[in-house]
Amino acid sequence: MISVTSPLQGKRIVLGVTGGVAAFKACFLARELQRQGATVQVVMTEAATHFIGPASFQALTGQPVYVDQWDARVPNNMAHIDLSRGADLILIAPASADIMAKLAQGLAPDLLTTLCLARECPLALAPAMNRQMWAHPATQRNAAQLQKDGVLLLGPGDGEQACGETGDGRMWEPEDIVEALQSYFTPKSLAGKRTLITAGPTFEPIDPVRGITNHSSGKMGFALAQACARAGAKVTLIAGPVSLPTPAGALRIDVMSAQQMNDAVHAVLDESSARFDLFIAVAAVADWGVANPSIEKIKKSSADDNGPSLQFKQNPDILASVAKRSDHPFCVGFAAESESLAANAHAKRARKGIPLLVANYGPQTFGRDDNELLVVDDLGQEKHLARASKTLLARQLVELIAQAMNRC
Repeated sequence: MISVTSPLQGKRIVLGVTGGVAAFKACFLARELQRQGATVQVVMTEAATHFIGPASFQALTGQPVYVDQWDARVPNNMAHIDLSRGADLILIAPASADIMAKLAQGLAPDLLTTLCLARECPLALAPAMNRQMWAHPATQRNAAQLQKDGVLLLGPGDGEQACGETGDGRMWEPEDIVEALQSYFTPKSLAGKRTLITAGPTFEPIDPVRGITNHSSGKMGFALAQACARAGAKVTLIAGPVSLPTPAGALRIDVMSAQQMNDAVHAVLDESSARFDLFIAVAAVADWGVANPSIEKIKKSSADDNGPSLQFKQNPDILASVAKRSDHPFCVGFAAESESLAANAHAKRARKGIPLLVANYGPQTFGRDDNELLVVDDLGQEKHLARASKTLLARQLVELIAQAMNRC
């Protein structure tokens, strides 16, 4: 299924495949690029065909695969020109040590190297080779020269290799390459902005095995962390108890209770060598915690036991306390309401003393992959974001936040 939320939607990518056992990963990469909405045109070296056949890529992409620069299917015999024109990116994955050397020296003995020299679009390489080949001074010189020439290097990674050795030189996994390309094609509206985000629920202990929490899944906060990182921000994510993968490019700190989240937020702000530019409080923080949690498990004493009597204390207001700091960043809050969405959103924004607040009906969004949002600002304006995936909403919110920050 094509994702309408991906920055790769509508992009035309020429996928170059060179000789190496990692060529099989290019099949999964081609499929994932298409799933994200890109059109994929495969160009192979002759060596690559010894590892995987052109017919596999043709079946996966629905496009003819090119190997020979004198391919008779190109009427003008200029495949190296025709294939690169109109492309948004040439991606070589896997990129062997051999092709890196040729490109660094400007050599063009075959179709893939020739179209790279004749290109008008960016070039990215995902290196894949034995660890000693990658560490060789010649390969390192070539990698440095390619980067100096503006080529984007994606990897390599560290891990087990087909030869049985372990080390640097392993091709990135297809999903990691796709994530890097999504970030590459995302407008950098938050370039360099130091951003702190809270996400997920908090867990307020009653005893060592029980606690009070809520239905927040953390999906919106994690989507925002991903969107901010793709938009060029330096993201620190403080997460309550959720089982979600850490967004690429984000530094993650895990906490449990509201007090721990509060302490972590202010510790990050206090210990930072540079001022944070943006704070987005997405987490569904419990308003109250148990004042007297038991250090031992509370046991039921009899069949008619009505349970323990709990005393509650008010938890710290993390967002309001950050907004009151002398070094406060631009603050964005979230509100989950069950009624009077607009009125409660405006009131909460004013009460917290922040410029922007995002509101939604909590019972209708917790745990879901989609949502609809109302954004209110300190000018009294409202903007409704129609129901969409949280990934898409996060991208829209990032642009709104960037615009609001530029007004300040």
